[in-house]
Amino acid sequence: MRTAVEPAARPLPALLAAVLLALGALLAGAAPASAHPMPNTLVQLDVHEGSITAGLQVPVDDLALASGVDLRGYLAEHLTTTTPDGTPWDVRVGELSLGDAEQTSTGTYREVLGDAVLTPPAGADVRRFTFAADVVVHEVVTDSIIVTVRTDWAGGLVTEEGATEQIGVIAADNSTLDVVPLQVDLEEGSAWKGSTAMLRLGADHILAGTDHLLFLLTLLLPAPLLAARGRWAAPTGGRRAVRRIAGITLAFTVGHSATLAISALGRFTLPTAPIESFIALSILIGAVHALRPLFPGREALVAAVFGLVHGMAFSFTLAELELSTGQLLLSLLGFNLGIELMQLLVVALVLPCFVVLARTRWYRPVRVVGAVCAGVAAAGWLLDRLGVANAVARAADSAGASGWWVVAGLAVLAALSTRLAPRVPAAGEGATDAGASGQEDLAATARG
Repeated sequence: MRTAVEPAARPLPALLAAVLLALGALLAGAAPASAHPMPNTLVQLDVHEGSITAGLQVPVDDLALASGVDLRGYLAEHLTTTTPDGTPWDVRVGELSLGDAEQTSTGTYREVLGDAVLTPPAGADVRRFTFAADVVVHEVVTDSIIVTVRTDWAGGLVTEEGATEQIGVIAADNSTLDVVPLQVDLEEGSAWKGSTAMLRLGADHILAGTDHLLFLLTLLLPAPLLAARGRWAAPTGGRRAVRRIAGITLAFTVGHSATLAISALGRFTLPTAPIESFIALSILIGAVHALRPLFPGREALVAAVFGLVHGMAFSFTLAELELSTGQLLLSLLGFNLGIELMQLLVVALVLPCFVVLARTRWYRPVRVVGAVCAGVAAAGWLLDRLGVANAVARAADSAGASGWWVVAGLAVLAALSTRLAPRVPAAGEGATDAGASGQEDLAATARG
């Protein structure tokens, strides 16, 4: 403890399509903007192995009243940090900028933003210190400083959602008007807490980062089918379908794991916008392929190549944490393991659904609806990442929470299809993706 998510059978696919589209409509609203409860000074701590970075948010009007002109000098002087026995820490304030914040009662206001690096003396415990900050409070006694922890790898606190954990408030004493320092005593940190937190972060990243999982599932949609004459045709045998799905999944894993490791360990600074745009483009290509075969039989190769770019995007999460080399190695292992475990769980759930449904006439509308939804989402993301904001991208970003309902719907549909859906005969295990002449009649029965 810290102290201080047949004609009679045809209505079902149509219903599934309607449900998916309705979910998209429900998700179209944007989330409300966050707001500070009051225009107080905020200090958000990022706890590193040998220092602490304090993110500062100070209301401009209050700061102007309290400080005078030299803002950086003023902040350094009033962010006093010491060991429990009084030995001072080194405090260095970085560049400052202006930003907007929102107060729930009076609306938006301007604030000064910046970071200060707090470094303890040699041998001192970075997790236990006295934070005697009195920014603004020493002059504006009605103000207060809210102190939170934003990231703490050793303490197991790492998130992508900007969540913080409040550890205390610094304010003037009501009777004496003296500013009371905050005694910070963070729980014991360990490599185990950091590693397991990164495993959870990896799993959450796949669920929240809808684009990565959507790319993989879009490539898997046509995996149980054979291609003939430029169309998806007869289903392949069950064993072959499983092998193809497993191969695509493995190839994507190898691709993104390679670039994740190289980018993270090399500490490369990669351009975000082109990579995120290419990821959206990869989903769009996968969606078109699910409708009409572009590279039949070569899905694993495509998954590996595109996976290289997805891995670069994964590395952004690790780069933001500013970890030491030892922490980075453990984080890379835990984060990637979390990604793979969640990815395998989702594939294990949808694989039998795809294989079962592919043997029925219900699979064609399922595949088409899935591909169209993925294509629309990808187009929205691509426009958004190229600078054109749109409601489709916002809805797609929020769609991760509905993913389990889609998986559940697929499972129900697959179970019903075994009794109600017209069957489609499967091609022999030895058929080729190009389609042998002996499969022409099968292609005609399930042409997509």
